[in-house]
Amino acid sequence: MTAAENVCYTLINVTNDSEPPSEVSLKTDLEKGEIKAKTEALKKVIIMILNGEKLPGLLMTIIRFVLPLQDHTIKKLLLVFWEIVPKTTPDGKLLQEMILVCDAYRKDLQHPNEFIRGSTLRFLCKLKESELLEPLMPAIRACLEHRHSYVRRNAVLAIYTIYRNFEHLIPDAPELIHDFLVNEKDASCKRNAFMMLIHADQDRALDYLSTCIDQVHTFGDILQLVIVELIYKVCHANPSERARFIRCIYNLLQSSSPAVKYEAAGTLVTLSSAPTAIKAAAQCYIDLIIKESDNNVKLIVLDRLIELKEHPTHERVLQDLVMDILRVLTTPDLEVRKKTLQLALDLVSSRNVEELVIVLKKEVIKTNNVTEHEDTDKYRQLLVRTLHSCSVRFPDMAANVIPVLMEFLSDTNEAAAADVLEFVREAIQRFENLRPLITEKMLEVFHSIKTVKIYRGALWILGEYCSTKEDIQSVMTEVRRSLGEIPIVENELKKEAGEVKPEEEVSAAPAPKLVTEMGTYVTQSALSSSRPSKKEEDRPPLRGFLMDGDFYVAASLATTLTKVALRHVALAEDKKRQNSFVAEAMLIMATVLHLGKSSLPKKPITDDDVDRISLCLKVLSECSPLMNDIFNKECRRSLSHMLAVRLEEEKLSQKKESEKRNVLVQADDPISFMQLTAKNEMTSKEDQFQLSLLAAMGNTQRKEATDPLASKLNKVTQLTGFSDPVYAEAYVHVNQYDIVLDVLVVNQTSDTLQNCTLELATLGDLKLVEKPSPLTLAPHDFANIKANVKVASTENGIIFGNIVYDVSGAASDRNCVVLSDIHIDIMDYIQPASCTDAEFRQMWAEFEWENKVTVNTNIIDLNEYLLHILKSTNMKCLTPEKALSGVCGFMAANLYARSIFGEDALANVSIEKQIHMGPDAPVNGHIRIRAKSQGMALSLGDKINLSQKRTGA
Repeated sequence: MTAAENVCYTLINVTNDSEPPSEVSLKTDLEKGEIKAKTEALKKVIIMILNGEKLPGLLMTIIRFVLPLQDHTIKKLLLVFWEIVPKTTPDGKLLQEMILVCDAYRKDLQHPNEFIRGSTLRFLCKLKESELLEPLMPAIRACLEHRHSYVRRNAVLAIYTIYRNFEHLIPDAPELIHDFLVNEKDASCKRNAFMMLIHADQDRALDYLSTCIDQVHTFGDILQLVIVELIYKVCHANPSERARFIRCIYNLLQSSSPAVKYEAAGTLVTLSSAPTAIKAAAQCYIDLIIKESDNNVKLIVLDRLIELKEHPTHERVLQDLVMDILRVLTTPDLEVRKKTLQLALDLVSSRNVEELVIVLKKEVIKTNNVTEHEDTDKYRQLLVRTLHSCSVRFPDMAANVIPVLMEFLSDTNEAAAADVLEFVREAIQRFENLRPLITEKMLEVFHSIKTVKIYRGALWILGEYCSTKEDIQSVMTEVRRSLGEIPIVENELKKEAGEVKPEEEVSAAPAPKLVTEMGTYVTQSALSSSRPSKKEEDRPPLRGFLMDGDFYVAASLATTLTKVALRHVALAEDKKRQNSFVAEAMLIMATVLHLGKSSLPKKPITDDDVDRISLCLKVLSECSPLMNDIFNKECRRSLSHMLAVRLEEEKLSQKKESEKRNVLVQADDPISFMQLTAKNEMTSKEDQFQLSLLAAMGNTQRKEATDPLASKLNKVTQLTGFSDPVYAEAYVHVNQYDIVLDVLVVNQTSDTLQNCTLELATLGDLKLVEKPSPLTLAPHDFANIKANVKVASTENGIIFGNIVYDVSGAASDRNCVVLSDIHIDIMDYIQPASCTDAEFRQMWAEFEWENKVTVNTNIIDLNEYLLHILKSTNMKCLTPEKALSGVCGFMAANLYARSIFGEDALANVSIEKQIHMGPDAPVNGHIRIRAKSQGMALSLGDKINLSQKRTGA
């Protein structure tokens, strides 16, 4: 057994670099040294015993020369020493010297100093020898009546542990403590006494609680917490008691202590599913979130609210509290706000959506005025997405939301503006009645858009949805205003030569306010140049983009102009006006082409953009019905199809979620009648207090697969050969940040193996917590050795080592058996996760470590290969199924996963099947992995390499 398996009360930090002193020098210091020397010597003795040294010769020295001392530091150290020192002979009998120690502690229990009495009582809780405790019992009982509360509360603890371990020493303990509890006034003493009665004699605890149930709200918080635990345990074991205590729990919801309120709310939810109880508990949780300043507490309590929502009957109650939940948005922490918005969105219904939208609109406007906080932009994005979802689910709200959100198209934060643009695009396609409103608002904000990506999107929307002559004319006016005077090249050259002063430049709409706003843009994107900054500042936005060499926006402009021109031709009856409008559109395209080919922009126009603009010029010159149909109908049809597919996917995922939550009751399920149920079957729920304690200790029992071969046995690693003198195999149990190695060691020889030690070392981000203790193995005997390893990050780790031992009676050196390496699988730490396309692209650009893996497999189907990779890497495919469906010679998909340490892993699968090589040709291509850390990228690449080679078709 390792030290980790023994009960440990006291942890002492040991410096590894210190040299262990000799027993003789320690004896001298303990006998003849000053108090300080004795203190240091005693510390060294304690550390040596903790490291496995026996030191029996020092026991009598310490009893004679150290035990009688009255120094408080010495007394504290002696308590640790007596806790860890071996107190029995090898055959299990108590050492004679311990009688002297027992007498010394009887005196300490009658010491006038309350600290010495209290700390001695605490020490007695750790003793496991009843012979030592028996003479001390009268003194321990007497401590219950001591004037100081520190002594009394430790006396209660001592009596409780002695009663639990050796009931015969104090059989009347529950009665004694009950009488003590009735007369006690101190809160901490009452808490300890009540805690003992809960575990030792629950009926007495209930009797006491019944006498004071109306005064519970006046008790201290530590006692209230114990009362909540008792009520939970009693009602859990015997549900008929619920009515008796539920009022008490309601009263505790009003406690001044946040911990009591939290526990009382959790207990109330488990005891009653009545709507009033759920509402009271939820209201209590919401108050806790708002009043507590610690973000961790807020997140924990939010998780409790989300758990409540998962229950179908509770969800209806929570829907009425959506506005209260939104009060949590006052918290500046982004993670808290994110969870709150998601919860509110899940709970919103047609009854309260209007109020929700009003609150969110106010929050959006608030973020416009606050710029100092770094998360403001991200919060604004969250709000925009929430409003987007509300508008899609409740179309009546779209008209209220759109005008507020469209103001943010001119935002300098491109991500927030892109979210707004995506929302506007969906709204204008889905809600025909809102098209005039959106078009009008878009034309209003068009001139103030500051980023080229948003400008492109806005151009597309205007070109696609402006259908009246007035709107089409407005689009042309805005385009001319954004371009400035044309031809551009000639105008720029005149400016260079100083022939045209910037303020004399003619613009399509010479409103001074608009020019000022346009000027604020280019200062942002202008690079250092030899041209005077004044001219840079006065450049209209579209011209600024073009002069910076961003001609992709020019291609978008050409498409927009073509669409509106073709539409104008259909609407205008006057031939002259038709030709005039088309000519103006063609002139703008021609002047942009001319600019692209000149040396004025910072980057020349690309061939793709030249082709697109030339195509648009050709379409406008010919005006064929086919092209008219493609530009004005097919584009919109494609968007409509994409939105329909996305909506279908969302509905499907929501349906899956609701199916998960619905409690399905089969027709032949037995009906349970509470009155007829056996006590042990009274409730199927597990004890929440026990579960939380196990979770804190890391002992949560994960549900293993039904087939034992698929659970534990496939994690057993053979460490030595069957013909080795010592056979060893290890079961590797991964529990979040810990790895427990359970090593079975078998002595296959006919000799006794002494000091058989498992020596381990680690490679990678693993750390061995402790050194396993040596064992003695009889002939053909076996033993289990456990070793704990801490994990710090997600990368493949290796544990290697050997087993060394001495053969009993042999004169040879120590024997050694080298163990096989244990590879810690990265898959134990990676979990599938999801993110948006924009977040994926952003992370892909930011992460610096890339690992390119060449596909080398005998799988012949593209979809089958992708599924195999997903299964072997625990990653999630972000590319929708619709995009991957169909038979094609190639496939591209994005994969994403997150580790339990919060590290992200991205992968892009680009694979093809060369059709000319026949149907049995294997899949080939590449998988590119990107991660923030090198270890993650390499480990994931290794995993893919191993799994794709191992699998057959």
